[in-house]
Amino acid sequence: MAGKIPQEFINELLARIDIINIIDSYIPLKKAGRNHKACCPFHDEKTPSFSVNQEKQFYYCFGCNASGTAITFLMEHLHMGFIDAVEDLASRVGMEVPRDANNSLDTNKQSKNLYQLMELVNKFYREQLNDSKNLKTACKYLKKRGINKETIAEFELGYAPPGWDNLVPVLGKSDESKKNLLDIGVTIKNDRGGQYDRFRDRIIFPIRDQRNRVIGFGGRVLNNDNPKYLNSPETPIFQKGQELYGLSQARKKLKDFHEIYIVEGYMDVIALAQFDIRNVVASLGTAATHEHIEKMLRITNKLVFCFDGDTAGKKAAWRALENSLPLLKNGRQVYFIFLPDNEDPDSFVRKNGKESFINPIMQVPLSKFLFSSLSQKINLEILEGRSEMINKTLPFLEKLPSDPYKDIIIKELSKITRYEITDIKNQLSKSKKSDKKIINKNITTANQNKGIEKIRWLIRCLLHQPKLALEVTDTISLSAIKSPGVNFLCGMIELIKKNPDISLAGLLENWRDTKFEKRLFELASDEEEFKEIGVTNEVFMDAIDGLIDTHQKKFETFKTKTSPIELTEEERAKYREMQKSSED
Repeated sequence: MAGKIPQEFINELLARIDIINIIDSYIPLKKAGRNHKACCPFHDEKTPSFSVNQEKQFYYCFGCNASGTAITFLMEHLHMGFIDAVEDLASRVGMEVPRDANNSLDTNKQSKNLYQLMELVNKFYREQLNDSKNLKTACKYLKKRGINKETIAEFELGYAPPGWDNLVPVLGKSDESKKNLLDIGVTIKNDRGGQYDRFRDRIIFPIRDQRNRVIGFGGRVLNNDNPKYLNSPETPIFQKGQELYGLSQARKKLKDFHEIYIVEGYMDVIALAQFDIRNVVASLGTAATHEHIEKMLRITNKLVFCFDGDTAGKKAAWRALENSLPLLKNGRQVYFIFLPDNEDPDSFVRKNGKESFINPIMQVPLSKFLFSSLSQKINLEILEGRSEMINKTLPFLEKLPSDPYKDIIIKELSKITRYEITDIKNQLSKSKKSDKKIINKNITTANQNKGIEKIRWLIRCLLHQPKLALEVTDTISLSAIKSPGVNFLCGMIELIKKNPDISLAGLLENWRDTKFEKRLFELASDEEEFKEIGVTNEVFMDAIDGLIDTHQKKFETFKTKTSPIELTEEERAKYREMQKSSED
């Protein structure tokens, strides 16, 4: 039950709204067969790949894989929270969101309180920067770094003064506000039960999310003390593996992003902005995560990672490369800039200017970085070296999705190693089979995996054609199967039987904010299914009956074995499980 709003209300709301009207009010849709199409609002494109299905009440982009319901669209496109999106849709059809004893609205109110407190803390730090007693320290430091007043104002830079007890006397006058200061991570609890400031004698960089709310802070020392940078901890409103510094400011300045530069530090973003390089974000002191990269590739098809030329910079670049590989399809491109030793983007742009920094010559394609890194210390002039190169590259090829880009990478590897393209593909295929053998240690596990795939296929069918569930009459025999996913499958069948007219969107919203949400959205976004390749009732029921028959045959096989000794330990455990199911 997403957001703790009664699921029955969500189901009724989705049944009464029309996703076509909702999305069309923001981006113009054109009818194209059964679907409606438009240029995707989540990434830059010229040819429409954003498709909306009225029957399923679901959208999907074949370019960036954005997908979801009308609720998801408002959350992603307008950066609304879940409850705000539900309330917006409800107001359009004259429905009132239930406000019963449910604590979800209290939770939402609590989150709003935390965001409001973050703004007050941000205001406090900004006021401290402008305080006359700090002019000789904080302001002098910023002036020395070449940061002008306009940039200070745009990025809302502040200052956390020295001392351990600056925030609580001003913003923590009640027990609740003291607790909230702890919750947002700006104070820390001491051994005596009191609180002290996390940020002390540091320049403060507020971090805003895509809805322009302050969610965290970064702090830099004014001298050479360590740690040089200190970030907010993970809090209910801040997960640094998902957020990017500078994205909020960049969105204000730029309508379209032809490319995005990803740098390491706050000062790098600010320095580049002063040189009118606006399409820059920083990854908050952590390596660029899969979530970071996925978020940016929804905005643009080209990313440029810029790192220091030292060992740490190259390690960060390599992690970015690995996290990028699964996302490289549909024309997406990733490049790297490696700066000279002892240079960072801040110092480089001040010495060499804007044009030198944005010069395409500076950018190393991911493919070149991959091959040059893997080929280090390998003699490609000898057969053994070329063989080693292929073996080192195969794991990275496996991460790439099926796409022309993958074919081009394989072609380049063939050129480097003088090994036939078909032979490389054969080796890649063997490698995948080998991985499966490692995972599937015996035939029993392999068969079990086949069963899981069938269950996954059945769930996908129900997502796209919910009425198939109405054909299932023997749910008792189905629920007796003790295999991963069967309980979920049975639960979905029962839900559809109770709501025969439920749409794909309705089904997805039933599992929002659960461990199943991400996988269900992936199944719902299956490209071929979205293109309306239907499944007949007969084919669906054959698969259901096949699952039940396989289960019953296994049970009979175990029963016919004359002695428990004839069964393996795994078979005995499975037999006991089946016996229990048959007795229930």
